[in-house]
Amino acid sequence: MKLISATPSPYARKIRIALAEKSIPFELLTEVPWNPDTTVPQHNPLEKLPVLLLDDGTSVYESSYILEWLERRFPAPPLLPPDDDGILAAKKFDVLSNGICDAVILLFFERMRAEEHRSHPWMDRQLRKVQGGVAELARLIGERRYAVGDTFGLGDIAAGAALGYLEVRFKEFEWRGLYPGLAHYMDGLMQRKSFRDTVPYPQAIAASVV
Repeated sequence: MKLISATPSPYARKIRIALAEKSIPFELLTEVPWNPDTTVPQHNPLEKLPVLLLDDGTSVYESSYILEWLERRFPAPPLLPPDDDGILAAKKFDVLSNGICDAVILLFFERMRAEEHRSHPWMDRQLRKVQGGVAELARLIGERRYAVGDTFGLGDIAAGAALGYLEVRFKEFEWRGLYPGLAHYMDGLMQRKSFRDTVPYPQAIAASVV
């Protein structure tokens, strides 16, 4: 299999971590989905990353769906708890973390506009989403080692990818100082090879996006 990814993308990082944790071999293809030379539209009509290219020539896209696909096709080791309550709790972390990242992206692109064209009420709204989402992550995780139960899983992949993305695209939000327990939790995740090998970093966007 091949994974089309972007180096800062938290959505693609979730898949890279899941593939590593499940020891699934794959080829990493790095692109900037905004640039004119991207191949993403050939494989995903929504033109979004990540995209998992299968051996039969078909593709699987959208991070939450790819994670579900991987869990169904490669169930060992499991990244979801065995019980319904645990599964729902893990997926809540995925929804929450995606929302944080969505808001950061909207902020990032709004800031690319000339100052006179920026909507500050819009930016304030996205900032509230980020702040509220991270506060909820901190509340839900508390002082625990793992997001759900006593085993690493989807909740940790989602939360860790979101927190890592903040350190790339929203460094001025000093969440570590606000939530020391969450910082300690993230430091624990970074001890895993799957997290160390997928540390995000910015890419230059050559195309005009806004």
